[in-house]
Amino acid sequence: MSEENPYLGRAHRFVSMLRHCQVLGMKVTEANPESLTIELPYDERHVGNPSTGVIHGGVLTTLMDTACGTMVINALPEFELCPTLDLRVDYVRAAEPGQSIFALAEAYRVSRNVVFTRCTVHQGDVKEPVANCVATFMRIGSQLTPPAFRNTVLGTDGGA
Repeated sequence: MSEENPYLGRAHRFVSMLRHCQVLGMKVTEANPESLTIELPYDERHVGNPSTGVIHGGVLTTLMDTACGTMVINALPEFELCPTLDLRVDYVRAAEPGQSIFALAEAYRVSRNVVFTRCTVHQGDVKEPVANCVATFMRIGSQLTPPAFRNTVLGTDGGA
């Protein structure tokens, strides 16, 4: 299969397979070996406090965990599922109601057993974060990843 940006294709296919990402409306907008960005369009269903219109912290945490986990897929030499070991979040400020939020994730160290990531959530200016996180993911090996799932994410299942 030929694709212009295999990192973007892989990330898009992975996120589109996750039901919570579908429900929340997450979209991968950029991806390369060093970083990726996921957009979460504003939706009133994501609001934690109806009187302010501010997005719920749980939605932000889900976005960051998803962005970091998706980044892991592009950081590894061979596809493998890696469950979240730890996720530490700093909520910096409330997101502005009515605007999309973006999660910019990167993997800054890949070891034999753990992948180390970080993520910044922003609304257009990464220097004005809404939240930051660091997360670690446990490497379980490509042999424990279901082949059909791997093939779908990699686009080698014949239908992607």
